[in-house]
Amino acid sequence: MTLFKTLDDAALQGKRVLVRVDLNVPMKDGKVTDATRIERILPTVREISEKGGRVVLLAHFGRPKGKADPSQSLAPIAPILSEKLGRPVGFAEDCVGPVAEGIVANMTDGDVLLLENTRFHAGEEGNDETFVSQLASLGDVYVNDAFSAAHRAHASTEGLAHHLPSYAGRTMQAELEALEKGLGHPEKPVIAIVGGAKVSTKIDLLQNLVTKVDCLVIGGGMANTFLAAQGKDVGKSLCEHDLAETAKAILAAAATSGCTILLPVDAVVAREFKANAANETVPVDRVPSDAMILDVGPASVGAIAEWIDKSKTLVWNGPLGAFEIEPFDRATMAAARHAAARTDAHQLVSVAGGGDTVAALNQASVSERFSYVSTAGGAFLEWMEGKPLPGVDALKA
Repeated sequence: MTLFKTLDDAALQGKRVLVRVDLNVPMKDGKVTDATRIERILPTVREISEKGGRVVLLAHFGRPKGKADPSQSLAPIAPILSEKLGRPVGFAEDCVGPVAEGIVANMTDGDVLLLENTRFHAGEEGNDETFVSQLASLGDVYVNDAFSAAHRAHASTEGLAHHLPSYAGRTMQAELEALEKGLGHPEKPVIAIVGGAKVSTKIDLLQNLVTKVDCLVIGGGMANTFLAAQGKDVGKSLCEHDLAETAKAILAAAATSGCTILLPVDAVVAREFKANAANETVPVDRVPSDAMILDVGPASVGAIAEWIDKSKTLVWNGPLGAFEIEPFDRATMAAARHAAARTDAHQLVSVAGGGDTVAALNQASVSERFSYVSTAGGAFLEWMEGKPLPGVDALKA
């Protein structure tokens, strides 16, 4: 049973529907270079419009710090959205005040309107009550479809939910349902793969996961810190030697909670960080002092695959190696394709998220084969850390 209401519960005909979406897309020279986030909101926008709602889109772009900045305007997004949606999308040069009020007042059922960057007003990030009230006056119903901004208690992500009947959009709904299957009430055994460069950025994540999962795979540069904490020489590898005690504490916590920590047993090492650099595979206790670990080796990949095979749920955040350059992408690609095959066979629920993770899964051509791939970034990470998400909590009945 869901704790939040969805569009299935909302009366939309003739209503002004304020829809918080994520349009913080990458742009270059005024043009969108990746429309993934735009495409993800289409089902929600289209459904509300087709049900006779008057769609008023709220979004932020960049970090204008509470002041209008033409370089961070949402104006260039409107035509792209219109093209993807297959219907006109209007644009208002402000998100509150006379301009926005006038345009909203002239909308008819099914119309779609994009308001200017909410972060052009300091009241957005400050969740200022006056600003929230100004936004709320433009709508009859509030729909949050921006899980990626749900970790922020801002006016358009949290404040509005306390002023209007509130619902989760289809993207938000899909994300929350996937995350519930991933860590909320997952089918066990659960394996988590966590990679990336530094332990320091994921201490909270690791501490939470060892109490939730049956196996925690640690890869990437993070693994070097754990190997060094165990007394192994990692040569010139990226390593946070000052976090040795933190690594030991995480290993001890895992042992107490019955979580298996899977660290690399072999590694692909090189003397240069560049594509197709001369490399060799060695046991992790025989890393040459003048070399650096750039990927986990085949024996380690085999151990990960074995755990994937006996698990029912996989949660993934972070690559196993320097996947951006060949041949140090092999372990990440192999593990991703193995997980995708298990998912294809209906043997595994696979949930992944984080910028590098999404890029790696795209590189392996398996994103569409995972159960769910989150583009949420910070919100996905905070969810994995077990932290409350204000934008989600505000939707709960």
